[in-house]
Amino acid sequence: MDIKSKVQDQFGKTASDYVTSDIHRDGADLQLIVKMAKLTGKEKVLDVATGGGHTANALAPFAKEVTAFDLTMEMLAAAEQFLSSNGHRNVSYVQGDAEKMPFANESFDVVTCRIAAHHFPNIESFIAEVYRVLKPGGRFLLDDNVAPENDEWDQFYNTVEKTRDPSHSRAFKKSEWLQKIELNGFEISEWVAFRKTFVFESWFNRMKQSEEVKKSLNSYILKAGSDIHKKFRVKMNDDTVESFEGESIILKAIKY
Repeated sequence: MDIKSKVQDQFGKTASDYVTSDIHRDGADLQLIVKMAKLTGKEKVLDVATGGGHTANALAPFAKEVTAFDLTMEMLAAAEQFLSSNGHRNVSYVQGDAEKMPFANESFDVVTCRIAAHHFPNIESFIAEVYRVLKPGGRFLLDDNVAPENDEWDQFYNTVEKTRDPSHSRAFKKSEWLQKIELNGFEISEWVAFRKTFVFESWFNRMKQSEEVKKSLNSYILKAGSDIHKKFRVKMNDDTVESFEGESIILKAIKY
């Protein structure tokens, strides 16, 4: 099964859980995205890999139109139910691939992508597509988990994510994101780094993985070195991982 089929399989069966997920629903980063987007009510916004629809929901009151776009039909259905229940009538729902979008050139004023790009197997194609569908002067707002610059810590974090979620492709380093986005023709105007706490039990259970995988991942984190425990603020109770911290960025880039 390729990575995109894994995404559809994984998120098809967990769609409703993502609508109610605290990390996705209540993150302070949502309000920061709204602030950085600087919407005036005239913009056409594309939310790539909309998931439960939280970013589209946050932006809809301030935009002319929002297109919620996702690879997984079950996710789109969950997002539509969520946004409709909040009274948003300026949102359309489109199924498709972030690396080959079914939109015309220069269709949108703003493109957002929140907590999703680590699932994309060809990130350069995704960035190129964002550039293509944005109007000149358009804004690209990326929000995603990132790996540390230290290679050992990078490998640890991506192993943890991949074990928990087989549809995970790669969480890039901050430096990799900056380079990839600039090399695709954007100018980076603003970025913010922030830490994020993952409560192990709820974070793992959302993927509906087996208890065997949970025990294996718990053991892997426990056996990591003290420097990794310090870096990721791992909290333990006897032989059980209670939580750990990762890092995320919100990055704003302009198409010139």
